[in-house]
Amino acid sequence: MKHVRHFVPSLFLRLVHVCLVQANYAPYFFDNGARSTNGNMALLSLSEDTPVGAHVYTLNGTDPEGDPVTYGLTYEAGSKRYFSVDGNLGNVTLIEELDREKEDEIEVIVSISDGMSTVSEKVRILVTDANDESPEFINTPYIVQVPENSPSGTSIFKIEAVDRDTGSGGSITYFLQNIHANKFTIDRHSGVLRIKSGVTLDYEKSRTHFVVVVAKDGGGKLRGDNKVFSATTTVTVNVEDVQDTPPMFIGTPYYGYVYEDTLAGSEVLTVVALDGDRGKPNNIHYCFVNGSEGSFEINNTTGAISVIKSPNQLKKEVYELRVQASEVSPEGDVSAYAFATVTIRVVDLNNHPPTFYGESGPQNKFELTMYEHPPEGEILRGLKITVNDSDQGANAKFNLRLVGPGGIFRVVPQTVLNEAQVTIIVENSAAIDYEKFKVLTFKLLAIEVNTPEKFSSTADVAIRLLDTNDNVPKFSSDYYIARIPENSPGGSNVVAVTATDPDSGLWGEVKYSIYGTGADLFLIHPSTGIIYTQPWAVLDAEVNSKYNFYVKAEDTDGKYSLAEVFITVLDVNDHSPEFNENIQEKTMIIGTPVKIEAIDQDAEEPNNIVDYSIMQADPANVFDIDQSTGEIKLKSYIRSLDIIHNITKNKDCIWSLVVQAKDRGSPSFSTTAVLKIDITEETLHKGPMAAFLMQTKDNPMKALGVLAGVMGIMVLITIMISTAMFWRNKRSNKIMPVRRIIKKRQTPQSRTVRMEWLKFKRPSNAAEKFVVEDDAKSLQNENSNNNVQAAPVPPAAPLPPPPPALATSGNTAVWRVPTVSGSLTPKFINKQLKKRGHSSAHNALVSELKMKFEKRNAAMGEPHI
Repeated sequence: MKHVRHFVPSLFLRLVHVCLVQANYAPYFFDNGARSTNGNMALLSLSEDTPVGAHVYTLNGTDPEGDPVTYGLTYEAGSKRYFSVDGNLGNVTLIEELDREKEDEIEVIVSISDGMSTVSEKVRILVTDANDESPEFINTPYIVQVPENSPSGTSIFKIEAVDRDTGSGGSITYFLQNIHANKFTIDRHSGVLRIKSGVTLDYEKSRTHFVVVVAKDGGGKLRGDNKVFSATTTVTVNVEDVQDTPPMFIGTPYYGYVYEDTLAGSEVLTVVALDGDRGKPNNIHYCFVNGSEGSFEINNTTGAISVIKSPNQLKKEVYELRVQASEVSPEGDVSAYAFATVTIRVVDLNNHPPTFYGESGPQNKFELTMYEHPPEGEILRGLKITVNDSDQGANAKFNLRLVGPGGIFRVVPQTVLNEAQVTIIVENSAAIDYEKFKVLTFKLLAIEVNTPEKFSSTADVAIRLLDTNDNVPKFSSDYYIARIPENSPGGSNVVAVTATDPDSGLWGEVKYSIYGTGADLFLIHPSTGIIYTQPWAVLDAEVNSKYNFYVKAEDTDGKYSLAEVFITVLDVNDHSPEFNENIQEKTMIIGTPVKIEAIDQDAEEPNNIVDYSIMQADPANVFDIDQSTGEIKLKSYIRSLDIIHNITKNKDCIWSLVVQAKDRGSPSFSTTAVLKIDITEETLHKGPMAAFLMQTKDNPMKALGVLAGVMGIMVLITIMISTAMFWRNKRSNKIMPVRRIIKKRQTPQSRTVRMEWLKFKRPSNAAEKFVVEDDAKSLQNENSNNNVQAAPVPPAAPLPPPPPALATSGNTAVWRVPTVSGSLTPKFINKQLKKRGHSSAHNALVSELKMKFEKRNAAMGEPHI
């Protein structure tokens, strides 16, 4: 029982130790190929007509430890966000319309996280073309000059259109609308416009032809349907004439005005006439036919009409002048002429522009000081502005406009007759921002509405802004990631965070602080934002390699923002490999290796990877060791004890090895252990008992435990049979012959965790004569190899082993006995029990146990093993 008490805490400590040194591995995406719809989105292609809101992909990955993973999508700074992702399911949804013609590749940073580690990958999504673009004509408008004597079939112009789509959707063919009604035709491929065969142009019948050209693409898929797009343009064909038409006045009808202050001899207006035959135009001669009444004259060459009297001498308010324009050939002959009517009105002078007034008279500059972000709809009462026009009637009507940054203020009234008080109202409070503009400047413009002069005046309005604390400190990033070696001394700088507040003065000063469960080992400078470790802090990657906390940036009014800090403690090689015992004893069966193991407490590879080597052996050149696993086996030429005896004459020799365990860190650490190996040969006996003897050779307490269990079972069966016979005889007065009845008891459902029974199997070879299957083998193997991960178990007393299930032949019923109390011998190798002096007691216990099994089988009529 002393050994059992020692076994339970040791086993618990080993299990906790194994759990503590397990490393966390980063999650990763599945790579399912270019045409897959789940994985890491690599080489994904989407048609540009994919509807917004469509599920386009499923991010898919896993974590080596089986922890749940979450997914994320981020973009480069300034990039447009096209996708969103469900962090738990990985479903990627299109949230922005695609346009291949603007962006044919989208870069996305996909990430997968298991809560501790985050892996990010930059992938490119190809945007494929859909027929979503219409043809566009270039170099429009199209105006073509064609002599009217051009022969039929002449090429007069080439039309060009482009379609930004690819493939058939980008090919273009040309057509003409109303092909039968016009005088032109077009080459459907080249776009060359020609005069139809057999058709001539006539300037006198039609000076201009408007040809409607249709450009149509070759069609293609768009949202599942085959779409064909087209565009139209108009080609203006001006026919050039020959000398066969009269002159024409340009800009008719003609109107002129004579104002009250116009001087005699001043020009009122100019009439213009052109030869209808513009190819070879003649000179034009102008003259009055009637209506001038001696008050106006016209320049015969230029057509300029002037008043020759002062306005107060003009007797009529309106004059109707009839002007004749004649063509004069180079020879001086008048060949053709045309007439036009000129209307001249005598009006009063509009000689007063609108004028702005302040409190002390005319003023063209107004200033105001105010706080930023006033309420919308507020009137700027500090501005006292009045506007006035001294003219009367239509000459005194003008509009008010505020010229400057749009949408911030508006002015009322917008239309004024004679005089009004000017009011400026806040329209967009958010735009009145001290951080954007210290001074807002506008021009107040008053311009006449219905007068030909359009007199106007302006006044400058300057609004000086005062700052308020309207901004929150903002970090340069939402999160900061830092790494620090675990051997860094206290007070080491980790990372610097930066937050800015655009407000002025004390409102713009930022104070930093940190808080959170992971911030105990760290401090932050309140002014610079530098995060450093506590002076007493000791970082240990093996204890905790991840720290996470929040930083706070706060201004003097208490406005603040937060950012998250992630700190990773980098592992350094500060642990040496350790054996569980520096001196170990093991028994090696020829042909079966033994194993030695050392554990390195470092957190990461290669610091915790251990390589094994034999430093010294006595005698030498007998053993080999696996560098990675620590398995030790005999040289290949050693196959029996006879060869061993040839090496050494001492048959009971304990072989000694000095094994070194060395990690792969830099610098590297190593340790050594002495391993004493007792070499034996396989037993020649067959059957489960022989295997059992081999298993209990170095652990006689195991045999004692099994023997005690069997004896307890036999006592319990005897008591049950005696009790049954007593009660039967008590119910009957007759003495009945003894009947032996053995009933199989139904095994109740266990409410506690039960260990597997020891199973004896017929060996398939000498090394597998005795096989023990129980839950304990997942905790520690015979050679003390603890690399096998095991689930932690509570530190409770071990359950007793059940009696072995004896092998049966044919269909013979299996004899089952109930479980009895007992103790489970730990599998630790007791150095005291391994001494040779215990071999006789051990053999006696095994022999007695074997005899009891044989007697029981004979009594039950079962075959002998």
